[in-house]
Amino acid sequence: MTPPDSGETSLLTPRILLPFLLVSLIWGSTWLVIKDQISDVPPSWSVSYRFMIAAAAMFVLVGFKRLPFRLGMKGQFWAILIGIAQFSFNFNFVYNAELYITSGLVAVLFALLMVPNAILGRIFLGQRINVAFLAGSAIAAVGIALLFWHEYKSSPATLADVILGVALTVGGILSASVANVMQALPRLKSYPILTLLAWAMFWGAAINILLSWITVGPPVIEMRAAYLGGIVYLAIVGSVITFPLYFALLREIGAGKAAYSSVLVPVVAMILSTLFEGYVWTVLPAAGALLAMAGLLVALRARKPKVD
Repeated sequence: MTPPDSGETSLLTPRILLPFLLVSLIWGSTWLVIKDQISDVPPSWSVSYRFMIAAAAMFVLVGFKRLPFRLGMKGQFWAILIGIAQFSFNFNFVYNAELYITSGLVAVLFALLMVPNAILGRIFLGQRINVAFLAGSAIAAVGIALLFWHEYKSSPATLADVILGVALTVGGILSASVANVMQALPRLKSYPILTLLAWAMFWGAAINILLSWITVGPPVIEMRAAYLGGIVYLAIVGSVITFPLYFALLREIGAGKAAYSSVLVPVVAMILSTLFEGYVWTVLPAAGALLAMAGLLVALRARKPKVD
């Protein structure tokens, strides 16, 4: 049975819009930092360090908030699954993708997260895909296509590199989408977000360390200040601050709508690149960014997805 419209929550509601924008702005900045992390350190070890610190900080936050640390056997099962999908596979795919294609191209591709999120949300959560969301997604998709084409044409990568980089990015998108929809399942809403995230990051870090040791050998770290500072920034600001806000959005407005933050992320990343890297806007990326924003604004007018 469909609930009445009066019970739905708009994305324009301040308590929804403010964390939505904050998450988008922060994650837009992380692409520049991740780009610097792709150095002499194998990507899997950089991901491991990030979530070792993030998990520790998240447990401190759980204690500060006086939330329960225990999840029980079922809770740990879900934490392990989220840790594998979100904090291991997703980020390993993304970091490795940047070995072959530019961070801008990966960021633009990740804007497509809204598509599998909406589809999986429909299948597993019974969330309807309304007309405003479809219209906004179609407009945003055109903008994303223009941004992608511009990034591809300006990229020095070969066709083989692009294909491999895109394949890895798609793997990251699907992994993140599975974790997103999993977190929004009704049975998981009984667990405190911070506690669930702390354990998911812990298990994600543990799996990353194991995979890193097996695939690339013992730990490797770069003592460069920018690298170490980047790890801390990605762990605290890019993970501990953002994921609780984002997972709360998943529970409140649904996986499809929450993923619209990924549409803003490449636009933010390109604006920051303009400020700090001398990126020069041309007609194609400007048109793409405007269309992506227009699609987002159309989708913002839609209310919380109904559940059948």
